Amino acid sequence: MPTIFSKIIAGEIPCFKVAENQHFIAFLDISPLKKGHVLVVPKVEVDYLFDLEASEYTGLMNFAKRVAVAIKSSIECNRVSMHVIGLEVAHAHIHLIPINTPNDCNFSNEKLKLSKQEFEGIAAKIAANFK
Repeated sequence: MPTIFSKIIAGEIPCFKVAENQHFIAFLDISPLKKGHVLVVPKVEVDYLFDLEASEYTGLMNFAKRVAVAIKSSIECNRVSMHVIGLEVAHAHIHLIPINTPNDCNFSNEKLKLSKQEFEGIAAKIAANFK
């Protein structure tokens, strides 16, 4: 059964995309912990990150690094943290979250509520810095 991420990849559900190539896509989390919270997803539908083929896994990590650099260039922060939880959607993905303190990436924190215009502006800024 297709996941919500598979539907986003197929264009059936809209997203605030920041980067994409043949194998991976990165888009803003719609329930972000911080402005610039991005999900990086392989286009192949695999539930568990460590079930990815070795080349897909390393490709995903390299793509995520490029996205993290774009986030750091776009959002004022000390670091971009990386998290893999893998329980909320049965499709491998990485959370990239701009942080200034360790508590900024606490998933029990209240999620931000941003307007469509705020999401669009953040996505455009990160996309412009993606290389």
